[in-house]
Amino acid sequence: MEQLVKVFKALSNNVRLEMLSLLAEKPLCVNALVKRLDVSQPAVSQHLRVLENAGLVKGIKMGYWVHYSLVPEGFTECFSFIENLRR
Repeated sequence: MEQLVKVFKALSNNVRLEMLSLLAEKPLCVNALVKRLDVSQPAVSQHLRVLENAGLVKGIKMGYWVHYSLVPEGFTECFSFIENLRR
């Protein structure tokens, strides 16, 4: 249940939801997210940290940059919880 709370907290921010939308299209580095979101680099990094701690994104180092992508398995418990509410 603790992990589920982390996921819902991570999803409770408009910028993070927009980040997830962008990352659903393709992996992106921090600089690409900064340009697309019109948010400062430190803010993007903080939001990514929250999403990473919730298990929703992961970073892979590619040369000088870290590219972030979605972790689909991170949403599984969330989907199951919501599905059970419908019953």
